[in-house]
Amino acid sequence: MAESDGQERTEDATPKRLQQAREKGQVARSKELASVSVLVVGAISLMWFGEGLARALFTVMERLFSLSREEIFDHVKLFDIALGSLTSLILPLILILVTLFVAAVAGAAGVGGISFSVEAAMPKLSKMNPLSGLKRMVGMQSWVELIKSILKVALVSGMAFYLINAAKEDLFQLSMDVFPQNIFHALDILLNFVLLISCSLLIVVAIDIPFQIWQHANQLKMTKQEVKDEYKETEGKPEVKGRIRMLQREAAQRRMMAEVPQADVIVTNPEHFSVALRYKQNSDRAPIVVAKGTDHMALKIREIAREHDIYVIPAPPLARALYHSTELEQEIPDGLFTAVAQILAYVFQLKQYRKRGGQRPNLKTSELPIPPDLRK
Repeated sequence: MAESDGQERTEDATPKRLQQAREKGQVARSKELASVSVLVVGAISLMWFGEGLARALFTVMERLFSLSREEIFDHVKLFDIALGSLTSLILPLILILVTLFVAAVAGAAGVGGISFSVEAAMPKLSKMNPLSGLKRMVGMQSWVELIKSILKVALVSGMAFYLINAAKEDLFQLSMDVFPQNIFHALDILLNFVLLISCSLLIVVAIDIPFQIWQHANQLKMTKQEVKDEYKETEGKPEVKGRIRMLQREAAQRRMMAEVPQADVIVTNPEHFSVALRYKQNSDRAPIVVAKGTDHMALKIREIAREHDIYVIPAPPLARALYHSTELEQEIPDGLFTAVAQILAYVFQLKQYRKRGGQRPNLKTSELPIPPDLRK
């Protein structure tokens, strides 16, 4: 279906479009399913409860046709007799009506589910437009309804002819039955006819349900531009999202930089990587990465470390391994425990050397034990 902008509706409806349509009451519905459900269940309910209803009617008619002269001219007695007689009809009628109501609701909700929409119930002036009415009369929906009507007439006529032909002996037998057995026999034949003819219409239902689902999906199809516009509305414009991500990164970096003064040592690859480690014997089970960065961020971490007199240890292999295998506020991997322990021990020895002097400690960073799977 061509749009005014030249685009065609080729894209399936998005979940948002489907939800909006549902809120407006635009859901797939099969009128055939609803009507056939009522017919089939109605025939079955009459088979179940019809005998009780017929006997109650027979009792009512028998009582009302056997009134005495005194009862006819006594309005109070006549009213009590009529009320009492009609009371016997209430239970079978309620059972049949409740069954029909449940069937009607289930049939209507069988396709599209249960949906309440105030907007769908509001009157629309567009439906009063004669031109729109003419378009609907000659549209695809009208042709489909015509085909379904022809099919229903053919099915009902064909099934009725077949049943009458197959039940000829039973129908002839009715003239030889005695009253009231002939009445009940006729009702049984009639109810069987109604049930089987109603079941034949299930063929129309089997055709109508897929068509209604396809038509509903086709009506809600979108152009590619509509999909793009909806994505922008839902997810936000890329420029705005990029700006938000940048602000989030900056906030995260500020929080990370605020943690650098708490570090015990900064392990660096002097050119690219810096990783700040903290280890508190009383609270940390293993050393924790409190900050890490590359290039400009790595340089910034080293500057803050020097401002707070934190040791910066050049150990390129270990710095790369720590950077690629850890996340912020997480413990270092088990495979790096020994190497980091040597770094922390070296830092402790440097602190002691500053306080007491003596022989300056030495650390060969190239010999630090780093597992092959953690080397980068």
